[in-house]
Amino acid sequence: MDYFSGLQLKDLGFLAEAAGRTLLISGVSIGIGSLVGLIFGWLLTVLGRTGRFLLNAVLDVFRSIPLLIQLVLFYNLFPIIGFSLGPFAAGTLVLTVYTVALVSNVTRSGLESVSPDLRRAARSLGLSYWQDMRHIVWPVGLRAVFPAWVGVALSVVKDSALVSVLGYVELLRASQTLITRTQEPLIILAIAGAFYFALSFPMARAASLYEKRWAQ
Repeated sequence: MDYFSGLQLKDLGFLAEAAGRTLLISGVSIGIGSLVGLIFGWLLTVLGRTGRFLLNAVLDVFRSIPLLIQLVLFYNLFPIIGFSLGPFAAGTLVLTVYTVALVSNVTRSGLESVSPDLRRAARSLGLSYWQDMRHIVWPVGLRAVFPAWVGVALSVVKDSALVSVLGYVELLRASQTLITRTQEPLIILAIAGAFYFALSFPMARAASLYEKRWAQ
């Protein structure tokens, strides 16, 4: 790469490649984090008082501590205990745990929003607990929390920019590299913003279409 030169066409390819890395780390974190978050959210509705308190305490730690601090702490902690994680692995791990903490709370609220009368009616018809969960609670509860989950997913896509502090060359890190070389921050940040919009808008649009379909 030539240093201290103007913005070139190949730089768009560099940003596009970095946007692909942003999509990769975000997609893996959202996918795994959402699945585990669903399980933890369900556990919050069935555990006893002590279990809920302990699980909530752990999740509150990851919800409360700024993501930037979590990234730096985890990335520097693993070498101390004998594990070496690269920027991608460390960033994915932290973003996944962060997603779990957010999705679990969203899931819990959705499951608890299902009317007890509806559940009693299902059980009176002879449905077992798991049949009730499969056919009544999960469909109704997850539909209620779907907009909140979309908000979490979009937030994770944007928060993935913080992984740049670990040296992972995602969209923000690539933008900073080009700004240093070209000294054209407004143009490059505008292009980076357009890439973020291109990553986020289809997700938001698809979620809106699903909500309209469910409302019919």
